[in-house]
Amino acid sequence: MGKLHFLFSFLLFAAMVSGRHETERTAGSTMVDGKQGRIGAIVDMSSRIGKEEILAMQMAIEDFNSLSNRNFSLVIRDSRSDPNLAALAAKDLISMQRVQVLIGPQTWEVASVVSEVGNEEKIPVLALANEIPKWANERFKFLVQASPSQLNQMRAIAGIIGSWDWHLVNVIYEDRDFSTTEIFPHLVHALKDVGAEVSEFVGLSQFDSDIFTKELERLRRGSSRIFVVHLPFKLAMRLFETAKEMGMMGKDYVWITTDTFTSLAHSFNVSINSVLQGVVGVKSYFPERNPRYRDFYLRFCQRFRLEHFDEDNNEPGIFAVQAYDAATTAAMAMSEIQEKGNDHLLEKIELTDFQGLGGKIQFKDRKLAPADTFQIINTLGRSYMELGFWSDTLGFSQELRENSSSSSSMKDLSQVFWPGGSSETPKGWVVPTDANPLRIGVPTGSMFKQYVQVEEDPKAFNGLAIDLFKETLGILHAPLSYQFHCFDGSYDDLVNEIYLKKFDAAIGDIAIISRRYEHTEFTHPYSEAGLVMIVPTTNDTSNKSLLFTKPFTMTMWILIAVVTVYNGFVVWLIERGHYPEHDGSMLDEAGAMFFSSFTTLFSLHGNRLHSNLSRMAMVAWLFMALVVTQTYTANLASMLTVQKFKATISDIETLQKTNAYVGNGRGTFVKSYLEEVLDFPAKNIKNYTTQNDLAEALRNQEIAAAFLEVPYAKLFLARFCNEFMISGPTYHVGGFGFAFPRGFPLLHEVNKALLKVFENGKYRELEESMIAREKCEDREAKVKSSSLSPNSFFLLFVLSGGVSTLALTLYTISAHKSFLQQTVLWRLMLAVIKNWGNHRREFSRQPNDVLLIVPKIFPNATNLQIQVQ
Repeated sequence: MGKLHFLFSFLLFAAMVSGRHETERTAGSTMVDGKQGRIGAIVDMSSRIGKEEILAMQMAIEDFNSLSNRNFSLVIRDSRSDPNLAALAAKDLISMQRVQVLIGPQTWEVASVVSEVGNEEKIPVLALANEIPKWANERFKFLVQASPSQLNQMRAIAGIIGSWDWHLVNVIYEDRDFSTTEIFPHLVHALKDVGAEVSEFVGLSQFDSDIFTKELERLRRGSSRIFVVHLPFKLAMRLFETAKEMGMMGKDYVWITTDTFTSLAHSFNVSINSVLQGVVGVKSYFPERNPRYRDFYLRFCQRFRLEHFDEDNNEPGIFAVQAYDAATTAAMAMSEIQEKGNDHLLEKIELTDFQGLGGKIQFKDRKLAPADTFQIINTLGRSYMELGFWSDTLGFSQELRENSSSSSSMKDLSQVFWPGGSSETPKGWVVPTDANPLRIGVPTGSMFKQYVQVEEDPKAFNGLAIDLFKETLGILHAPLSYQFHCFDGSYDDLVNEIYLKKFDAAIGDIAIISRRYEHTEFTHPYSEAGLVMIVPTTNDTSNKSLLFTKPFTMTMWILIAVVTVYNGFVVWLIERGHYPEHDGSMLDEAGAMFFSSFTTLFSLHGNRLHSNLSRMAMVAWLFMALVVTQTYTANLASMLTVQKFKATISDIETLQKTNAYVGNGRGTFVKSYLEEVLDFPAKNIKNYTTQNDLAEALRNQEIAAAFLEVPYAKLFLARFCNEFMISGPTYHVGGFGFAFPRGFPLLHEVNKALLKVFENGKYRELEESMIAREKCEDREAKVKSSSLSPNSFFLLFVLSGGVSTLALTLYTISAHKSFLQQTVLWRLMLAVIKNWGNHRREFSRQPNDVLLIVPKIFPNATNLQIQVQ
């Protein structure tokens, strides 16, 4: 069958050559001897790309000839996208037409056979295929990639998917497109960087019309609604037309097209756009504001309209621009050689350096620099809308100018209209209607049944992890059905069962660690992360000699002393005149004052006070002293009855030096962590299945310490609060989470629902209820016994000090008045005695006359009255 196909191709090609193809006649060739140089081109004339390339190359040769006074010609052959015809065309152009350079074709499948011919004949081949395998340049020494690689568009597509938090993608491609072996690894890697992955790779063939419906139906039954289409134009249109008939171009679907299809968007007519409504595409970018391009654009549109009146749109695209630059490259290289042979022509091509219509034309290892900027478009109405750009350096931006704003998210571009005309972003996934219930694995060997417990008869699943999972699904906006299945094995094996597709998920007290991430994904941790060391406790007998000072803080003791001395001073000052024993030296009086101050705290002698002021101060003082002494007694008694504990081992270095045995829970990752990270010998690590076994091993000194994850440690210590305690640092490891297969489409939604369970307080309620059932009733009271500060007695100190201050103030005022009266009488008596001899006669007068003397002695005593009898 292959031989017949080749024979048919050969006969067809012979007919084309013998008939002097029309394209050759219109190529403007005036040469006969070929000394001035001929350029051969192999294109698919039936495609829009081929039509644009032919006209662009003709314009390039004409422009170069007119500027350089050369007479180069272009000879074109039709490949019809058939590798066999392309090979025959290449041989004819080299052997019969004596071309010095070959340009084209567009696909690597066709370009590879042309490169084979060019390599044999030592004719440079300027391939316009976007993707050329890495090995091709080594095999074909005369192959030059004349169009920049578009591999970076995979990062642009991944950026679109990551912008909307989609996580599972279907990729549709042509099964005979060998360039996919280069493209798809870049796509997979780029998707991984944004937390997404490919669910299905679907290859379509243009020779099998039934496969479109079958594959689309299979994809529709799946959960992912994100489709990346990497197909040539004709094949892509068949796909979209079939998808529209099946209702897959409506709401909730997302279609993203690559450059291979999107770069022809300028040529789409109204009927095509009606099928593609809501499609988002990545399109090759070239500077359209370049004056040279504007001139080329006007001339191209005018000539294309005349030559192809059956086309609805006359604008050139990226393929025309690349063909124009490739023909210019060939003409420039040929103009620089004389009769040096084709090897030198290849060197001239490699040294090409000029500014073309599409950008800088400069080769490195016979390749142009990869494209790093792409345009993002959205098909809408009768045409398409330019949303913005994606570049390797800026990310997403609405303009490509210096200092223009950019973002890592496509959300910052213009509004996107998705299939169905909706502006609301699709979720990107659905729950399959015919999907079986999720098989969820539940571990049966958990040491702490509070997290997950499996009852055998009747079969029931209980525990915090089970309740949390149900609460999460209750918030999840999806009718997700599931079934719990027991698993009796290690947690590593349970996670591996998901990779083996025996389970669709696993829930329970499953620790999130790096090696389990190789084949599965986890939700956000729902428990506290960390690993701690549990050791037995022993009585703390240190610092007993100063225990009597512990009921009060140092500040409290100082304040008590200050207030006591102050109150004692006030009472002593007021009462000092009524106690003869207070007379004596200053030292004796100070001693009496301090003795009186401190004895007041321990005895009541208010009946010995003579002044109401001192009694008032004493009442407030005694009330404060009563409260303080009773509180001190109570707190000291509490401290004496509380038994203080300390850890028997303070760090793991002690364990390692003594070659001690340690324990952990069976089936967890802790054993490997102790061996690989903390350097414990495997023979020194013992596994236990229950809490009681672990506690008994610690009591009997079978092991010196146990290592538990923080959530386990809380439960363990809540039950054995007085026997064991945490010692040493917390080692940071992942907390507990739910495991799902990689690329699980609902993982993002499950995480959101899980966060809502935390935010609404439901998880806190579940955890507190679990721990409360194991709680030691007296632990909190014992641990919290502590010294009392002045904050607890602030009002008492203010009351006592304030009353004493008030009494002192009143006493000072009273004493001052008494002192003033005594001074007045004493001065009056001295005045009378002094004037007794000189004024004897005056005293014989009437008694009332004595009052006349007073103003002379006391000028300010206007109100002083003296009764004389």
